[in-house]
Amino acid sequence: MSAALRVITTGFSSTLQDRGRVGWLRFGVPSSGALDPRALAIANYLVGNGVGEGALELTLTGGAFAAEGGAVRLAVAGADMAMTIDGAAASTGRSHSLAPGAVLRLGTARQGVRAYLAVAGGFIATPRFGSVATHVRSGLGRALAEGGMLPLATAAPEGPEMRIAAPPPPTHPRVRVVLGPQDDHFSKEAIDALLGGNYRVTQEADRMGLRLGGPRLAHTGGFNIISDAIAPGSIQVPGSGQPIILLADRQTTGGYPKIATVISADLPALGQARPGDFLRFEAVSLEAAVAARRALASWYNALPASLVPIGRLDSEGLLDANLISGVTDGAG
Repeated sequence: MSAALRVITTGFSSTLQDRGRVGWLRFGVPSSGALDPRALAIANYLVGNGVGEGALELTLTGGAFAAEGGAVRLAVAGADMAMTIDGAAASTGRSHSLAPGAVLRLGTARQGVRAYLAVAGGFIATPRFGSVATHVRSGLGRALAEGGMLPLATAAPEGPEMRIAAPPPPTHPRVRVVLGPQDDHFSKEAIDALLGGNYRVTQEADRMGLRLGGPRLAHTGGFNIISDAIAPGSIQVPGSGQPIILLADRQTTGGYPKIATVISADLPALGQARPGDFLRFEAVSLEAAVAARRALASWYNALPASLVPIGRLDSEGLLDANLISGVTDGAG
């Protein structure tokens, strides 16, 4: 038997996700993919994978997994979940090698929503439309089930465990948007309300989108339009006047006016937004949106160079190792 992870318990919603499907929206196939591709990239790089290899997206609660048939090298990044290996506390944000029979447990997210569990070489899965991303509503892939086996494509590699020394990309204090494409369906007062108000993420939040509660956005000419394409980050406003930010599992077309679109560089942070969190919006130019996208791409490109073997005796490694447990004046 080749190495695999056995699912002992699964969390609230656990699926296999990569960077999503490209080129299929015109056929009605959602892109899906990781809601926080930054955390997906970190987890993958830590175990030697490419940035877009499929990994487990764990939502709010992590679950428990056992190594079967061989050693498993893995890493977890993203939401802050308590992590243990065979009952001993372990750290996210670095790689670990599980001996056969070892059990990894991940608890409830203390901050953020989604964590990503990557394994060296990736999981064995059949791509559909060029991706292994799961879209449960359409039957592409499936959620994890207790007792299931997740076979690995390769054996655990040799060599030291790794951590990433680069700081995470900064999170902008407001969610940046480009107005439109149907901002002309709203009054100036409605646009001012969007950009000046506090909006709370409601309990109706999932991979499809975030339904918000806050100042009502009144339409000037009704709330129905001829259905057109929905981009990731589109902010639809139905008849209730309460905005909905549409995410990776969104429908491909829709008939509500879209007052604005969240820029691509700010979408990963929305993948970690919890019910009860408050969001504020800021309008930016298309040029600013492109510049932010390029800055995030530069961060992705720099990640591999920031990998550091654990145990290397640099200043940060020494602090992590906590080699000094006290101070003495040298007197006997």
